[in-house]
Amino acid sequence: MFITGTDTEIGKTWCTLALIQYFKEKNLHVAGMKPIASGCHYSIDGLRNDDAEQILDLTGLNIPYNMVNPYPFEPPIAPHIAAKQTGQLIDLNKIIINYKKLQAQADIVVVEGFGGWRVPINADLTIKDMVLVMKTPVILVVGIRLGCINHALLTAEAIIQDGCYLVGWIANFIDKNFIDQQSIDTISDYLSVPLLAQMPYLEVLDIPLLASKINNCPAFKFPFSQE
Repeated sequence: MFITGTDTEIGKTWCTLALIQYFKEKNLHVAGMKPIASGCHYSIDGLRNDDAEQILDLTGLNIPYNMVNPYPFEPPIAPHIAAKQTGQLIDLNKIIINYKKLQAQADIVVVEGFGGWRVPINADLTIKDMVLVMKTPVILVVGIRLGCINHALLTAEAIIQDGCYLVGWIANFIDKNFIDQQSIDTISDYLSVPLLAQMPYLEVLDIPLLASKINNCPAFKFPFSQE
């Protein structure tokens, strides 16, 4: 599945980790992936991204880091701009090759996106092109804050119009001063897909707690079907 969001910094990584934990608790072999990441740091093993390292650690798979994160970039900016600044070109084929390797080792692959739905990969492609090739269902993470209704509905509309399968959405409380159930109810009324989880506002990551908030609704089961 592919985890996208209404924006950057709205909790995609925490939701990705929660989903990995959720499926592990269902006795599934789970792999995780963050194909492109900016804002990476240098280590003795090369560029590393904190989110991708967390994903790899949680899955517990004995695989190389670069399979989880084929494109790490140091500049903390949009990936296609970071790639240009570092003299690289993001090749979708390279991402898909690694994605298929992960598929071969797991029952399900949870792929974390970057930024929002319309973020470019390169001069010709955006996130939706990657998802269409992967043929993965999409989960939309909505950061609950002022303006989230508009952002949620526009993003969901774009996902569906792009021909991708939106399986559900997650409400993620990211502002301790904006705990608004009415916004969640409004988004639910307008979207045709189910609310999969309401993630509480947390100061410190608690993966088991977040995983426990994921609903066992009929539309959210493995294997996924678009019927």
